[in-house]
Amino acid sequence: MFRFLEEKFVPVAAKVGNQRHLVAIRDGFITIMPLTIVGSLAVLINNLPIKFYQNALDAIWKHETWTQFGSNVWGATFGIISLLLAFSVAYHLTKSYDKDALSGGVIGLAGYMTFGTFGEGGLTGLTTGTGGIFVALITALISAELFSRLSGNSKLLIKMPAGVPSAVSKSFAALLPAIITIGLFALVRTIISAGFDVPDIIGSFYSSIQEPFMGLTNTWVAGLILAFIPTFLWSFGIHGANIIEPFMQSINLQAIDANVAAISAGKVAPYIINKPFFDAFINMGGSGTTIALIIAIFIIARKNKQYNTVGKLSAAPGLFNINEPLLFGLPIVLNPVLFVPFILTPMVNVTIAFFATKWGFVPAATIAVPWTTPPIINGFLVTQSWRGAVLSIVLILVAICIYLPFLSMANRMAKQNEQKAALAAQNEQSTVAQSEGQKVEV
Repeated sequence: MFRFLEEKFVPVAAKVGNQRHLVAIRDGFITIMPLTIVGSLAVLINNLPIKFYQNALDAIWKHETWTQFGSNVWGATFGIISLLLAFSVAYHLTKSYDKDALSGGVIGLAGYMTFGTFGEGGLTGLTTGTGGIFVALITALISAELFSRLSGNSKLLIKMPAGVPSAVSKSFAALLPAIITIGLFALVRTIISAGFDVPDIIGSFYSSIQEPFMGLTNTWVAGLILAFIPTFLWSFGIHGANIIEPFMQSINLQAIDANVAAISAGKVAPYIINKPFFDAFINMGGSGTTIALIIAIFIIARKNKQYNTVGKLSAAPGLFNINEPLLFGLPIVLNPVLFVPFILTPMVNVTIAFFATKWGFVPAATIAVPWTTPPIINGFLVTQSWRGAVLSIVLILVAICIYLPFLSMANRMAKQNEQKAALAAQNEQSTVAQSEGQKVEV
């Protein structure tokens, strides 16, 4: 099975992981990640569930005054997230074609705005915020494709004299491709609005497609799939987290936004599945909840020199959710024993965490913190509750119990292989000695 998957499946998965448009989406989200974290920290400032903290700030300013600070930060980050994505995704896709990336990003934003304006040229919160993410991604990719292809046409290139600054030359070189690209988007918008009587395209798209899609991704089955894919791909040496990242991010920002809005209104957060949920409860130590595997090594495999050495080297990176030393050092990649718990553990943990959240034992994840935040601390921060930290501890203990029998089996197999190798070496030495003795007699 391993040979078949390695020969047939791995090349296809590798091509998907390097697919130009998926990479552009992934890099576009990574570009704006600092802003999403800042926006989440603003929520934490406004809603940190510590009574002393809340009372202290209320004593200094009015509650409405100091919470306005966090609201302003939120408006400057999550409030314009669709606009940022339209630019950043188009920028990275244009850059992949070795074209003028800055112009490509600007035109991507303009292409999105042809669909985003509503009424008398105004913008709505749905357009600028997370409600427009899907349309922003689509328009960014299409506009970057059009602009990149048109930029390669020499007939559309306006050349400036040699003494003109490069910034001016690039602007004029992008002029005709920009006119054609934005003009086509405006034409499509006009046809849809006038011909089909859809004045608010983004609002209609959100209510008919994006919102139902978010509901489908907010299920236990979806969580199992999202837990399975990265670890399955990692088992063959493919960076599964990078491949699934564009999809995770596209559902993530809207889920966080909706959760914050619901909690602020005194309601139950509607979305369980999002990236903070996975970072805090599933990817502890890295994909496969490998922080538990490191602990398991120290429990039962300390006498195995290879495992002990790799465990010690992996402990510090694993504390910050970096597990490549473990994946390739044990290894887990192409390991017919350890790949089973590596895939099974996150699926068990996503089940426990999902229903613990669904049944109200733990608050939903609402805060995006850096993915390198250590386990347990991460659980507390994303849920703003000590119960999130307790759930992280429980999941680590469950993961250790899953890893232990498989690690014990792998440890025994490693010892048997060492014994076989030692026996083979002894036999070889004995054969050589006999051969040397026969030569002396002759």
